[in-house]
Amino acid sequence: MQDVIVFETRSLHSLVKVFSDEELRAESYTRSSVLRGETFNFQVAYRAPALTKPIHVSVTSTLQAVITLREVGLAPSELPCQRRHDDNVLRVTPGLYPDPLYPIVRDRGIVGIHYQWRSIWVTVEVDEETPAEEYSLDVQFATVTGERLGGECFQLDVLPAVLPPQTLIHTEWFHADCLANYYEVEVFSEAHWALIDKYMQTAVRHGMNMVLTPHFTPPLDTQVGGERPTVQLVDVRKEQDGTYEFGFNRLVRWIELCERVGIRYFEFSHLFTQWGAKHAPKIVAEEQGEVHRIFGWETDATGEAYKSFLCQYLPKLTALLQERGLENQCYFHISDEPLLEHMPWYRSASELMQAYLGDFPIIDALTNVEYYEQGLVKGPIPANDHIEPFLNRKVPELWTYYCCVQYQQVSNRFFNMPSARNRVIGVQLYKFQIAGFLHWGYNFWNTQYSLQAIDPFRVTDAGRSFPSGDAFLVYPGEEGPVESIRMEVFYEGLQDLRALQLLESLVGRDRVLALIEEGLTEPLSFSRYPSDAEWLLGLRERVNQAITFASESTKRGESHES
Repeated sequence: MQDVIVFETRSLHSLVKVFSDEELRAESYTRSSVLRGETFNFQVAYRAPALTKPIHVSVTSTLQAVITLREVGLAPSELPCQRRHDDNVLRVTPGLYPDPLYPIVRDRGIVGIHYQWRSIWVTVEVDEETPAEEYSLDVQFATVTGERLGGECFQLDVLPAVLPPQTLIHTEWFHADCLANYYEVEVFSEAHWALIDKYMQTAVRHGMNMVLTPHFTPPLDTQVGGERPTVQLVDVRKEQDGTYEFGFNRLVRWIELCERVGIRYFEFSHLFTQWGAKHAPKIVAEEQGEVHRIFGWETDATGEAYKSFLCQYLPKLTALLQERGLENQCYFHISDEPLLEHMPWYRSASELMQAYLGDFPIIDALTNVEYYEQGLVKGPIPANDHIEPFLNRKVPELWTYYCCVQYQQVSNRFFNMPSARNRVIGVQLYKFQIAGFLHWGYNFWNTQYSLQAIDPFRVTDAGRSFPSGDAFLVYPGEEGPVESIRMEVFYEGLQDLRALQLLESLVGRDRVLALIEEGLTEPLSFSRYPSDAEWLLGLRERVNQAITFASESTKRGESHES
C-alpha cells in the first residue's frame, strides 16, 4: 500500500458509508438545497498520514448555532445479512461497519489513524424562520496547536418554502425494560422516567409520533415459558370475589410525558402473545396483600378467567382515554405476526376485543390478507414484501413495516445495506399513500427471545440472530441515546415524503408522480426502484426546485389578483 503523504479530506453526501478498511471511492459532494424547517446532513471524510491525536474539528458558518458535528463510529457485526441476500448490499462479511454517531468532546477531539478513512457527520437543523439564501459551511481540521490540517467548504441553499408537518403515523417499538436493564435502574423509578424522557425526545426529533405503551408487559420476542422484566403501567388489584380494581396513575404520567415531548399517538401493547394469540401477556396484580403474576404463558387466551379480566379492564381503560380526549389517538394490538394456522385463536381474541373497543382501531403486523378479508383486523400492517395483495384490495389507511426477513429487493436498513436503500422508503410511502409505518426495534438490546441483555456497542445482531441494524436504532450513551446513521437517513426519507406532499399541494398528485417516475424503465414499487443514491438525491433536488418554482408562481398569481 502506498503511504498517504498528506492529510486528506472529502465532502460527501449522507448516503455514503465510509469504511475504514477500504479506499474511499465516492465523489466529492459540496452543495445542496434544503427547505426551511428541515434537518440536513452531509459528511466530511478524512484520512491522516499517521496516527494523529487529538485533532480538533470546527465549523464556521452564519448557521453555526444550528449545526452539530459528530464522529461516525464503527460497530461490530458478526451477522451482517441473511444467507440468501440480494445484490443490493455493500458487503456480506463480518467486521466493523459505520453506524453510531458519537458526540465530539471538544477537549478530546478526534483521532486520525494512518491509512484509515473516517468521517465527520454534519447535521444542520434549519429553522422555519431561517432566511432563504445560500450559506457556506466551512469544516476545518486542526492540530492541538492550531495548525490547519485540512478542510472542506459546503454550500447549502436554504429555499423559501417551509417543510409541512408529518402526517405519517410512525412508531419504532420502545422497549422500556431495555432502558432499565442497561442503565441498571429500577423500573419506573425517577431515574427510569428521566431515561424514558430522553429517549422519547430523540425519537420525536426523528419523526416518531406514536409510542408502544406498555399497559402490561409487552409479550414481544419472549421465549415461550420465559418472561421479560415487568414494565406494567397499570396497577391491578384482584378482589376475593374475582373482580378487579385498576389504578392508572403511571399510565397517566406516561401519557403526559409523551404529550409534552411531542408524541401524538399511543399504541397499547398486545393483549395476547406473539405468533399465535394463544396465551395472555404477563400481568401482575396485588392479591391478598401480595403482588404476583396472575396471567402469562400458563393462561389459555380463550379461557373464562382471562376473558373476565378483559371484560372488566377494557371498559375502564377506554373510559379513561375518552375522558382525556384521546379516542382518536389510541390504537390497540391483538397479537404480533399471526400465521394462517393461528386464525382460530386470533378470531376469538379479535371478537372479544372488538366487542369492548368500539371505534378504537386495532392494528397488527401480519402477512396473510385473509385476516383482513374476514374482518378479524381492520388495520392490517403487511410487510413491504407482502403488501401487494393489500394494495390491490385498496385497504384504507394502509400501513406497512419491515424487519429481519425483508431482505430481498425491498427497502430496509441493515448495516450492510446502502443508505439509499434505507431512504427510498419515503418515496414509496408517498406513491402508495401509506398512512403508517411500524418497526419493532427502536432500542431492543436483548438477544433473540430476550434470553439475556446485551451490550449494543459489542453485540449488534441480537446474539447472532438478526442482521445487524434490525434490532435497534439508538445506542445507550452515558448521558442518553447515541444516534445512528440509519436513524438519520430514515428520517431523511420521512422528510422526502413531506416534501413530495408539499409539492402535491402546489401542482397536483399526477404531476408529482410523473416527476418521480421520469426516466424510469418501470413504475416505482416497493420492490422495484433505482438503487443508486444519485437518483434519490437528484429526485429530491428536482422536487425542491419544483416547489420553489410553484410557490413563486402562486405568489405572483396572488399578487396579480390583488
